[in-house]
Formats: sequence, C-alpha cells, structure tokens
Amino acid sequence: MTQNRIPAVISIAGSDSGGGAGIQADLKVFAACGVHGMTAITALTAQNTVGVDAVAPIAPEMIVAQVRAVARDIGIDAVKIGMLGTVVTIEAVVAALGELAEGTPIVLDPVMVSESGAPLLEPEARDALIELLLPRVTVATPNLPEARVIAGSDDDAPELARAIHALGPRHVVVTGGHRDKATDVMFDGETTIEIPGERHPDGAAHGSGCTHSSALAAHLALGFAPVDAARAAKVIAAQAVHDGLREIGRGPGPVDALGIRSRRPLAPPASAHAR
Repeated sequence: MTQNRIPAVISIAGSDSGGGAGIQADLKVFAACGVHGMTAITALTAQNTVGVDAVAPIAPEMIVAQVRAVARDIGIDAVKIGMLGTVVTIEAVVAALGELAEGTPIVLDPVMVSESGAPLLEPEARDALIELLLPRVTVATPNLPEARVIAGSDDDAPELARAIHALGPRHVVVTGGHRDKATDVMFDGETTIEIPGERHPDGAAHGSGCTHSSALAAHLALGFAPVDAARAAKVIAAQAVHDGLREIGRGPGPVDALGIRSRRPLAPPASAHAR
C-alpha cells in the first residue's frame, strides 16, 4: 500500500436482504474503516431480522469471475470470507484465492448459523472448510460454537484457539460474544492473547461477527499487525453492537458500524412539510 492509495478489501460472502449481516454489513464496516469495499457474492439469502426464508447459491464460476474482475482492475489488499454454504462454493473460493498475489491477508469468518438460528453451512461443507480453506488464511475468527464444531471439542476458547491453529491458519481469534466474559482469545502459534471488551445487552448484535471480521481485514489492509488489527476489530464490533438499531425489524436488530442514528437530521427540512 502506497501512502496516498486507499486500500481495497473484498468480501467473499453471502448477501443479507435485510441489510444487517453479510456483504451489506461488510461494506458498511469497510467504509467506516476508511478502505474501499468490494464484493464477490457467494449466495443470495431472503432474510430479515426474524429468520432466513430462502438461500440461493451463486454459480461457482461466477464467484471466481467476481474476484478475478476486481483483482485485475482495482487490486485486492485484503480478503474477508464469510458465508460459503456448500462444498462447490468453497472450492470456487479456494480457486479464486489461488489467483491473488502471494501474501494477501485473508480473514475467514466460518459462518455456520445465522443470528436467527438458520443453518448457513451444509454439514458436508464443514470438512471442506477445514481442509481446503483454514490452511490458507491469515486469521480465522470463529465464535465459540463455531470453534467447538471446527475443533470437535467442548473446550473453552484458549484450548480451542490452539486446536484450530494446528489446522493451518496463522492466527486464530475465538470471539467472546458467546462466552461468559466478552473476551476474545487470540493465538499465533506461540502466544495466547486475551482481548477484553464490554458486553452490551441493550444493544443489537445481528451482523456482529461480520462486522468484527471485516474490521480485522480492513486493518490488515491498512498495514496493522494481526494482533493490533484484532484489537481494533474488537473495539469497532463492540461499539457497533452498543449502537445497534433495535428498532429495525421484529427480531434482533442490526449492528450499526456507521453511527446511523447520530447522522440523522433532528427534523426534516421545512420544505418537506409543504409538499
């Protein structure tokens, strides 16, 4: 990254029609972090704050084409990977990653279940994610339930981070949203680092995992070391939950990485009343 160039980060993930998670959340975070956001959509979902009604995977060749198009013209300084869903999608993403410059930072958020509880990763795709993707990534960011599935263990975060690191990623962050204390645990192969944070029960958490992993990828693109990127991501995700839009929808509201409520005008202009 040159001093005056804006980094470009791609989200390879699913689309959330409700705007709370997936690529919609990722693009908000990229903008908030000061990087240019791009997308390669892996699946369309018909969902809202209450649940997921339908999922339509994108053709694997189209996934590769999206990544290839932006890499050829704009360049890719970091990658965030979210919802994948199927084995063929994972294989397509692996193929697309193989065309990127060596050393491009890759953050994997191993999305398995939506905030509403809908499964977003087919059972047979879990092995493909572990075997094909984990060894390629810079940072994996599972939450506690996802980490336990990947590691095949009911251990707590420190042990899980070590077990997942042994599967190939260079760094592992087990996020703290599902733990007794909202503390992330990071392991780099040598050192276990705790990244504490506050829990915000009065906030809204739909899209919090997407927000965390996207913020981490953005900071890697900005030149941060992984541990510093993880600390920044923790702060950004926690604030987005704190500011979450609970009034949006009938289910868990979306996080707010852009401070939307604070950007709204206090009242519509007088001309609006005259129409």
